[in-house]
Amino acid sequence: MTVDRRGLLGLLALGLLPAQALAQEFSRMTAYAFSFAGLNGGEVRLVDYAGKPVLVVNTASFCGYTNQYTALEALYERYRDRGLTVIGVPSNDFGGQEPGGAPEITATVESFKVQFPMTEKSVVKGPSAHRFYRWAASERPKETPAWNFHKFLIGRDGHIVAAFASNVAPDDPQIIAAIERELAEPASN
Repeated sequence: MTVDRRGLLGLLALGLLPAQALAQEFSRMTAYAFSFAGLNGGEVRLVDYAGKPVLVVNTASFCGYTNQYTALEALYERYRDRGLTVIGVPSNDFGGQEPGGAPEITATVESFKVQFPMTEKSVVKGPSAHRFYRWAASERPKETPAWNFHKFLIGRDGHIVAAFASNVAPDDPQIIAAIERELAEPASN
């Protein structure tokens, strides 16, 4: 039986579905359930990358880590033909280091020659966080963003397989090894 969330909640409220079944249904949620508005229009849908690894990074234009855009772009260029996507999520949550709107963010990413998808500015921490980040916090409660340029590696199965703090550079051997593992793994459904 396939039922949407409202249907599941209704069945639970009527006592027709045990709470354990509801928990199991939600536990199967993957990153593919989420999308972001694109930086300059359109939509960045994670389902479009199903079966492929995705590195989701919260970014900021005026951060000491902003130069990581260069290494993120190099990572994207190195692995995109093998299936990796990098997605940048601008956020003003840490130190007010992303104060501008889409035109200012676009100017920053263009100065770093970024070609990977960028989303509109989003909240990435706390109760007002974008749904993806609330889901990520439920998947990895001890590995949530503490600053700009935190990285979540979404595996081919749609679950978080690794998280990397801001100070871990995109070309760090830990990140490269995690990406290589995901690219080598067959997709599972």
